[in-house]
Amino acid sequence: MFLYLWVVFGLLAAHESIILSQHQIDYRFHGVAVVNALIFAKVMLVAEDLHLGRGFDDKPLAYSVLLKSLLFGVALICFHIVEHVLIGLWDGRPLAQSLAEVDANKLMGIVLLGIISTVALVPFFILREVGRVIGEDKLWALFFRRRNP
Repeated sequence: MFLYLWVVFGLLAAHESIILSQHQIDYRFHGVAVVNALIFAKVMLVAEDLHLGRGFDDKPLAYSVLLKSLLFGVALICFHIVEHVLIGLWDGRPLAQSLAEVDANKLMGIVLLGIISTVALVPFFILREVGRVIGEDKLWALFFRRRNP
């Protein structure tokens, strides 16, 4: 889970770096991708322990994958809002000011990140749900064992 998220967040950070460099803004803070991947992998594990999305396990895989991706995308949005507030509190700003700093522009960026993450989580949940249905060992064998021609 962490490796997948690290790749996705790393690509997003690289994209942001390229976009900002086109406007002569230096951005090389790619370490955030590792930290965010670690933290969001933990958030996803906690959400799984709380059975987030388990109500869709008996639905067709298309619904299960899309709804879980959406739920975990929303969880990411909530996590980023809490993260911004906690950073504000860490910097010594009062709670009201930290909440106010999540203005429309920053909120729009967080929502867009949530949408991108929702779409990026679709392949993750496709593999996870197919593995759940056919078995992890069979899924692993399909991808990593030699097949007869």
